[in-house]
Amino acid sequence: MTSEPALLDALRAPATPPPLDWLTLGDAFEAACLLRCTPPPTGARRGTDPVPGVEFNREDAAQRMRQLLSRLDIPVTHEAAIGGLRRRYELHRLWVPREHHGAYTRLLDAGWRQGRRELLGGPLPGASPARRRWVSRLAAAAWRSALLAGGRHVRRHILGVRITDRELAAVLIRAAAVLDVPARLRPGTGCFLVSVADGPDRARILRSAALEPAHRPAC
Repeated sequence: MTSEPALLDALRAPATPPPLDWLTLGDAFEAACLLRCTPPPTGARRGTDPVPGVEFNREDAAQRMRQLLSRLDIPVTHEAAIGGLRRRYELHRLWVPREHHGAYTRLLDAGWRQGRRELLGGPLPGASPARRRWVSRLAAAAWRSALLAGGRHVRRHILGVRITDRELAAVLIRAAAVLDVPARLRPGTGCFLVSVADGPDRARILRSAALEPAHRPAC
């Protein structure tokens, strides 16, 4: 008799975690996009889950990641270094304490999956104005991350970013469409170039991706 509850527990399917609320989703999705713009930190190997650290070559990208993780209640250590001989460069490393690795991985993974699903799922019939507004914010967050941490490719006729992550490149194309901007995807050597035309399209992307002040209104 005592073995039946244990057997039933073993056969019970694991509970599906609830979806993130919109505020948490916006921060977690943007942090996940920033992570996908970067190579793994020196000495670390990236698997299917986010590694507990990230490196940026721009301070504003590192500061944005710190802000997002702080709003997600994930502490982080920021280390800055200067390298190079003839051509100097900055490297900004962010590390998550070991005891917060699980929360960091779960939030960024959930944020990426849910945010990607919202963007690539297309317009939902009967979607509320609030949901459409938040999907637009996710689209802006994707482009903000790419412009901060991706490889900028600016020419007189285009604004482009170089991305090595195929899924992020697809998200950027869809995100531009959500923002009413046509975007082009061109495969390159070891990367993808996602670009929008100069003029009104470029201005709309830059205006949408502009950093907003931190907001945490009570729900």
